[in-house]
Amino acid sequence: MAHIDAGKTTTTERMLYYSGYTRALGDVDDGDTVTDFMAQERERGITIQSAAVTFDWKQHRINLIDTPGHVDFTLEVERALRVLDGAVAVFDASAGVEAQTLTVWRQADKHQVPRVCFLNKMDKPGASLEYSIESIKEKLKANPILLQIPIGSGKNFTGVVDLVTKERIMWHPGSSWHDSGHDFNTKALGSSDDPELLHHASEARGALIEQVADLDDEFAGLLLEEFSEDFDAIPPGRLQEAVRRITLAQKAVPILCGSALRNKGVQPLLDAITAYLPAPNERHHDLVERMSRLLLPFADQHVELQSLTAGNIAVTVGLKQTVTGDTIVSSKASAVAAARRAQEESEGKMNPGREASELVLAGVEVPEPVFFCTIEPPSMAKQADLDHALTCLQREDPSLKVHIDPDSGQTILSGMGELHIQIIHDRIRREFGIETHLGPLQVAYRETILRSASTTDILDRTLGEKRHVVTVALSVRPLDEFSHSASCDITYKEDVEGQLAADIRSAVENGVQSAHLQGPLLGYPVQGVGTIIQNVTLEPGTSMAMVSACVSRCMLKALKQAGGQLLEPMMSLEVTVGEEHLSSVLADLAQRRGAVCDVQSRYDNKVLLATVPLAEMMGYSTALRTLTSGNATFSLELSSYEAMNAQDQNALLSKMAGLA
Repeated sequence: MAHIDAGKTTTTERMLYYSGYTRALGDVDDGDTVTDFMAQERERGITIQSAAVTFDWKQHRINLIDTPGHVDFTLEVERALRVLDGAVAVFDASAGVEAQTLTVWRQADKHQVPRVCFLNKMDKPGASLEYSIESIKEKLKANPILLQIPIGSGKNFTGVVDLVTKERIMWHPGSSWHDSGHDFNTKALGSSDDPELLHHASEARGALIEQVADLDDEFAGLLLEEFSEDFDAIPPGRLQEAVRRITLAQKAVPILCGSALRNKGVQPLLDAITAYLPAPNERHHDLVERMSRLLLPFADQHVELQSLTAGNIAVTVGLKQTVTGDTIVSSKASAVAAARRAQEESEGKMNPGREASELVLAGVEVPEPVFFCTIEPPSMAKQADLDHALTCLQREDPSLKVHIDPDSGQTILSGMGELHIQIIHDRIRREFGIETHLGPLQVAYRETILRSASTTDILDRTLGEKRHVVTVALSVRPLDEFSHSASCDITYKEDVEGQLAADIRSAVENGVQSAHLQGPLLGYPVQGVGTIIQNVTLEPGTSMAMVSACVSRCMLKALKQAGGQLLEPMMSLEVTVGEEHLSSVLADLAQRRGAVCDVQSRYDNKVLLATVPLAEMMGYSTALRTLTSGNATFSLELSSYEAMNAQDQNALLSKMAGLA
């Protein structure tokens, strides 16, 4: 896992080669890597979809998933981390922690996944071990423990010193782009080595031993009892065991370094994966499953299996209802057993009588889409085929949302960004053979209210021989803070909730939630609104659907009276650019209503941090390329929804009404 372009796919490719599972080194730029097998990935040189591969390394089976680094496909990382035992965080050693690094690190924290860090691209001129470690401490709030130091820097990077074993690992000095890196020399550090290197290695190993002793009581006791005279005499095996314990306990993260592109440092990384990351029996995944047909994935190739043991990754065929994030159990009994184990582990916090059907398992957190557009088939005869294609893609990618516009009847796609929507469009064409037309991309705004308002509504309707009468009184108020999600805040006036039956309360809440889906200004979802139910009365025989309809209608009246306010998605923008182009980029951002938060230095480059409205970022990739002659990179991530000023809001309302 990593920020885009840190070298995840290249590192994966080297692992497959050195483990003997491929006979040639693939290259991202040439479009011939194993895990980037989609046509869109090979054309763009980026990873879009997680790919699973399986290989052996020194009597260990490694199941690896290569994940995307682009923010549009962050759900791919989420769904992989949810089921895996450990993660390798890959860093560009010249950039340290970048925007998407923070995102994937938070995802790993949420799922409590132990990690090792690989500082890649040590051959780059600006690569810095010290800068990268400092950024891991400051930005990730992690505790890095250095297991290797580089030998040489930039183009002169030739190997590493293993601080655990006190060995020098050198790839041949003649190693070039064309050499495979298969062969390397491992030699114990001795007096014949460079004195400066020996001094640096001795200091770094001393710091490592002290760090580990601070974090592991067993290791500290061993040092004091048996090696108090000379800490450096501690056997490598005992130090490695202690590093493993603190890694599994997530008290620290081991740091290794290398250059995957130049074929250096990958074999020691594979050793570190088997040495420090957990085996399946050291992670606590609860459920068991049996499938009639199992396939072992190797990117886009599959081999049929008869059985599967814990910790392995497999593909199964024929599931009709399962979507990404679901957990499958073999029977209700196994779910009950899982619930019982969870109850025992939480020391009785769970209700002992809880049914298996109520057992909530860890799912994936699907981010809210920020872009949407219409999609149309070439003819109505293809509509059913398009619906089927979109259903399949949604099951695979829950961050893609599809709905029908109630007014126009058009199909609306909602996604995580321009690239996400483009890839979906391309996949429909290539994989399902449907040439679709996309409407212009539009921003997913939200709505809220400016002030409190109260209103009453009466619904009196006769359907057949039944008369349905409902009276609803409610008030709405703006909440102090609005979150990303359009969740409802519903409270009842004193004594009202107790007077209403459970089915009536459910109907009332359904009506409120329904009103939140379409605001009064432009029909965008409503958020940051608190609803207080003052009174609900209904005559006998009134259906619950009529109660929901009356509440929804009353809510809409109240929202209109309370004054509408549009909220626009604000994006966190990070631009890495040379100093000579900084002023042009800043001037362009000012025209896009951007607010600069900070400008940091990263060697010869400047890192610009800003917040900018998503509506102003259409086509930014092309504009930035033009401004900087292609010498800048950027990343975008949803920061928050913020109120638009009156001038911008009126301009948008006029535009949407077709007046501008």
